[in-house]
Amino acid sequence: MTITLITGANKGLGYETARQLVALGHTVYAGARDPERGQAAADQLGATFIQLDVTDQASVEAAAKTIQEIEGHLDVLVNNAGVQGGMPSPAELTADRLQAVYDVNVFGLVRVTQAFLPLLEASTSPVIVNIGSSLGSSTIVTDPARMESSLTLLDYASSKAAVIMLTVQYAKALPHLRINVVEPGYTATDLNDNRGHQTVEEGTEIIVKMATVGPEGPTGTYQDRNGTLPW
Repeated sequence: MTITLITGANKGLGYETARQLVALGHTVYAGARDPERGQAAADQLGATFIQLDVTDQASVEAAAKTIQEIEGHLDVLVNNAGVQGGMPSPAELTADRLQAVYDVNVFGLVRVTQAFLPLLEASTSPVIVNIGSSLGSSTIVTDPARMESSLTLLDYASSKAAVIMLTVQYAKALPHLRINVVEPGYTATDLNDNRGHQTVEEGTEIIVKMATVGPEGPTGTYQDRNGTLPW
């Protein structure tokens, strides 16, 4: 049985990823900050709710302890929890405002990865999938032909650039794990007020694909549902 943890699993891409992986036979722990919404989502999914606030070290450690006691290991970690931030101008972007976005998108990913690494090391085929964005790609955001080049998202875009680089560095440091970063695409979720042109099924296609790679699968890559993306 494949044991999988998904952060931010009570809605959007996290929820759909959980749904698909449950259907594939995974034992899914659906992580969420809010116990009521998290439990309701887990009940609908046939998953197990686990309270997990990626901005709270104690919450992350408690979740890791729970899964350690019940399962003894973790096979797949999907670092999905994230926030959009906003579109602050340089004059509006304070360090505190930036830190609030990074605390979820970057530091949250690090907290969860560090806490669950011993459980992943106990797996015979450990996998980490990090959710990135094309807005974190220097190549894409400087290409006039791409829509992303018209957007200025100082907080969100820079946080996703950090996620991409963290993925590369983790993959180099932990070559026995399969660690990849994916771009779901512009998917209709609460994160963008459901303005995305993709369905959640389309958005999760690459997440599920990389969550189910085997020991010989890729690592240190950046991909969307159509293939490899430029850094």
